[in-house]
Amino acid sequence: MIGPAALTLLLGLWGVTREHSMWRDEAATWEAAHRSLPELAHMLDRIDVVHGVYYLFMHGVFAVLGDSLIALRLPSVLAMAGAAAATAATARRLAGSRAGVAAGTAFALMPSTQHYAQEGRSYALVVAAVAVATLILVTLVDGRGKPGVPARRWAGYAAGMLAAALLNWFSLLALPAHAATVFMAHRRGATRLLTRWPMAAAAVVAGALPLILASRSQAQQVAWIRPLTWSTALAPLLLLTVGLLCAGLLKRHPATPPTPRALSAVSLGLPLLAFPLLALMLLSLIKPLYIDRYVLYTNLGLGLLIGAAASALVRSWRPLVTLALAAFAALLPLQLDLRTPQSRVDDVLAPAEVVARTSRPGDGVLFIPSLRRDTAEVSPGSFTALDDLALAQSPSASGTLQGKETAPQHIRRAMLGKHRILLVADVDGHPGSARDTVKRRVLVEHFTRCADTEVRGRRVQSYERGTSCTAPPLRS
Repeated sequence: MIGPAALTLLLGLWGVTREHSMWRDEAATWEAAHRSLPELAHMLDRIDVVHGVYYLFMHGVFAVLGDSLIALRLPSVLAMAGAAAATAATARRLAGSRAGVAAGTAFALMPSTQHYAQEGRSYALVVAAVAVATLILVTLVDGRGKPGVPARRWAGYAAGMLAAALLNWFSLLALPAHAATVFMAHRRGATRLLTRWPMAAAAVVAGALPLILASRSQAQQVAWIRPLTWSTALAPLLLLTVGLLCAGLLKRHPATPPTPRALSAVSLGLPLLAFPLLALMLLSLIKPLYIDRYVLYTNLGLGLLIGAAASALVRSWRPLVTLALAAFAALLPLQLDLRTPQSRVDDVLAPAEVVARTSRPGDGVLFIPSLRRDTAEVSPGSFTALDDLALAQSPSASGTLQGKETAPQHIRRAMLGKHRILLVADVDGHPGSARDTVKRRVLVEHFTRCADTEVRGRRVQSYERGTSCTAPPLRS
């Protein structure tokens, strides 16, 4: 529906550059999308194969639109707008036009929706694909249409879910939710679904299986995820509580009209909210995997429940609009914060500006850890006159995001041959690898720290050989 889609689009475009900042995950997208197709294939053979389809898509986006922060995030903005439209259309079929507008608006106003609408990653596209597939499933339960149309719709449903799985295969957790919905619809008379849906689901899983198997060899990339704790479980449990409250309200005050009759907002929205969240949380008890963005599409189920509940309680348009405005006003401080660089872990662009301003031609540069080399990959112009003292093979040539570094003794020798070295590191000063230990030891033993600038989650330090510092001339 136009209203929720337009609202999501406007919110997505509002402050979309986030004060000219880009955080580390977006930098990975930027790096990968700028590589040639052979270089991208070389990289995916080693890392990030789970994001390969998205990187290929963004490679095409940059080829058409050019590379900019807007081009990086525009696909996510448009995807979330499409997801809002699909959510609104789904709720309208289930509970009427007011419920449709309310559901789409609730989805648009969710902070996590706005967060990932302005991020150059695949999660918004996953949400859009699941939203479209869910809408198609509802039309299939409805069962109206010309002969031959259901077959094309089943193909569309399978294509939507497969697209979501290829962008991030954790979206397959939506299939058990759809299975619960199909089973409830079957009990209410939609008998044809119980044979056709499993065939479509099996096709989706079969299509995604090669990606799942390929990504298993790169499982170390999610080793950073921490075990589930009560503090991290609090947010999803709160969302589940809100969904259950809405479902209970709808049982007491059913939304009307119930079309298609074999489905309701509860039988569709509650499984879509609860199943993926609970499944990923349970899996995380065995192997830490729970990250909210992996199941971001559960916002669709929550939006359906909130929209239908709001429509059941508020029987006219004016109070519904007032309720939406009140929600927007209440969330405004958070919405403003989401559009600042501080809303993300770090910013790869700001330290590059510091380097460009303070470096001198011929200076050495080091990165701790080596993944912080992303700031040089995204802003190469700021580092053209500098000597990367640890780099043995570039990121693109090595098929990595950080490149391959030389042996510690070679790093030490290169450092001792420089009078001035710039260090780009994390703010927390994580000790890093054995190479990073050597870098820090040589700096402490043979250099004097002359400047230390903390900027947006990164630190840029300058060191000079000996015991004194010279005034660093600014470099334009």
